[in-house]
Amino acid sequence: MKTKLKIILFLLTTLTLTSNIQSQTNTTNSNSNPEKDKILVYILRNILTRSHFVVKEMNDEFSEYVFHEFINGLDPNKRYFTKRDVKNFEKYKYDIDNQLLREDLSFYNLVYDQFTRKINNAKSYYVDLLAEPFNYDKKEAINIDYDKVSFAKNENQLIDYWRKQLKLSVLIRVQDKLKKVDKNETEKQRRINFKKLEKEARSEVLKSMNELYERIEELENEDWFSTFLNTIVSAFDPHTTYMAPNMKERFDQDMSGKLEGIGARLQRKGINTQVFKLVSGGPAWKQGELEAGDIILAVAQGNKEPLDIVGMRLDDAIKFIKGKKGTEVRLTVKKKLDGSTKIISIIRDIVELDETFVKSSIVEKNGKKYGLINLPKFYIDFDEKSYRDSAKDMEKEIERLKKEGVSGLIIDLRNNGGGSLKTAIEISGLFIKKGPIVQIKYRGEAPIVKHDTNEKIQWDGAVIVLVNEFSASASEIFAAAMQDYNRAIIIGGNQTYGKGTVQSVLPINQFTKYEENLGALKMTIQKFYRINGGSTQIEGVYSDIAIPSRYSYMKFGERDLEGALIWDKVNQVDYIPTKSYKNFSEVVYNSKQRIASDSKFKLINEYAKWLKKNQDNTSYSLNYGAFSEENLLQEKEAERFKTVFDYESDLNFTSPEYELSLQKKDTVLADKRLSWYKNLSKDVYVDEALNVLSELKLTTSNNISKK
Repeated sequence: MKTKLKIILFLLTTLTLTSNIQSQTNTTNSNSNPEKDKILVYILRNILTRSHFVVKEMNDEFSEYVFHEFINGLDPNKRYFTKRDVKNFEKYKYDIDNQLLREDLSFYNLVYDQFTRKINNAKSYYVDLLAEPFNYDKKEAINIDYDKVSFAKNENQLIDYWRKQLKLSVLIRVQDKLKKVDKNETEKQRRINFKKLEKEARSEVLKSMNELYERIEELENEDWFSTFLNTIVSAFDPHTTYMAPNMKERFDQDMSGKLEGIGARLQRKGINTQVFKLVSGGPAWKQGELEAGDIILAVAQGNKEPLDIVGMRLDDAIKFIKGKKGTEVRLTVKKKLDGSTKIISIIRDIVELDETFVKSSIVEKNGKKYGLINLPKFYIDFDEKSYRDSAKDMEKEIERLKKEGVSGLIIDLRNNGGGSLKTAIEISGLFIKKGPIVQIKYRGEAPIVKHDTNEKIQWDGAVIVLVNEFSASASEIFAAAMQDYNRAIIIGGNQTYGKGTVQSVLPINQFTKYEENLGALKMTIQKFYRINGGSTQIEGVYSDIAIPSRYSYMKFGERDLEGALIWDKVNQVDYIPTKSYKNFSEVVYNSKQRIASDSKFKLINEYAKWLKKNQDNTSYSLNYGAFSEENLLQEKEAERFKTVFDYESDLNFTSPEYELSLQKKDTVLADKRLSWYKNLSKDVYVDEALNVLSELKLTTSNNISKK
């Protein structure tokens, strides 16, 4: 609470101070807003230095970080800047911190202006290079680990970088096309085919590049300035980010699993806005006329004049199509099937993104029923009084499964990147009587212990928590609490992602009287600690039963992020682990023995090593003969792993009773569930989790913490 008060006091002081910035503006880029940019720099600088979890000085080291990260962020593949450009930028290398203290954007303007010039040159580079075949007999190679590639010495070498990158793209496509050609053709036929397929490949690469630069040309100064701001804030830690207004809106939708609109996913197709997918149960889906593949030509609000959106930026087009619940939007649409033009009227509504929400299945094994609950995200809707959140949905789902007579539960948190801490605590409370769940700590302050205070136990039976290397943040809080209380066996990769930091989203307009929407800052303000004292940062949660996966040796996770906060620990809090299982150690041992001797898991482990080897190999030959040999060798190695994830159990996954009636009314939902159940029956990890679950024996009484 003290830290929150500090932030509120800071808000009050900035209201008067930002007016001083407004008189210091000057014109730089045609579509820039220097006043807005300077206000953003001022406010972000002050929030970060006063309230971020890490105390970081804005000094020469900070300046050097921003210098390199911004340049590399704009030009990660070394396509635009030369050493001469970078040398020109270096006059500001150790002065960016001082510039930010003065709201001086000289460094940004210098780099941005040169970058836009280079972008304009780029189209002529790739168009000219793709106009003629490359020399495929030349012995040369390319390293695609661009962090290890220096900037080009001059424009000639820069164009050569482009040539090599485009040549690689063409070679990859040609090789893919040749796989479909008759293997018994003559040498003459092969040469003719190669010539034909090479031309097709260059044409495809050209089309791909044109589409890329169409999207790049849509970007404005505001978009690139957001990149600069994110370079500044990321110097504090990788999870602190600036969100421009459109990104903040997407973040809110992601957290709530809801949006207001027509329920259609849109994509850019050339100069058009195309319907990519309809959200099941959404207004457009219910209305029935709009289809995937349709092109939206114009948008009218109710009876008003339609607005032509052909050539409009996708983000801008979406703004006109979305709208408040109950309002009408009239879309002028070119139909995919026959090319006819049609006006479709849709009444906007709340759209629930059902792939975000809790779902469950029932399966029988050895004569007993078990429930599997999939939780893709710890979602919560902050804006509605009667909001939907993952804790309430989990409670309902468990109750429904109890009525079905299930003997144990698998909670599937694989690929769950986290979300709401509040719901993670409440979901943990569904499995214990009451007690501490997690500790959180502001900088310079003692840890705060967050408790489950509800004595009700929603589920006192056996629990497996299924995780992988992408289970992060709130997922790790729940998994750690279940592990510390001995309430569940954690099964999955060796360890989870390791994100043990808490971010707060601060709308920037509350810091200033500036009227235009300034977006928000998602800032790290706290760290998570388990009730046993250890942080989940870097270490994550180690599985009780580690199963090989394709990610076992790959580089990713918090520990591989530059600037990630360190692991540390605080004091353990008082809690009483449960005595849920008679044979916990025996079951874990049995599972480990099964995994170690299982040929399927051995193959997965070998596959993971092979993937790691390929990840480390970043050099490719650009000589066609050598490239083909490398490709052939890799294909032969890959053949060994062709069936690595081919697995079919005899398990039959079904819907809970309550959902069967819903599926009769909603065929899309029925198809989604059928596909999910089919995948579950082929999931070797779920099968092993069920093996473990079926062996667990409960104690006669669960000693749940009463603290």
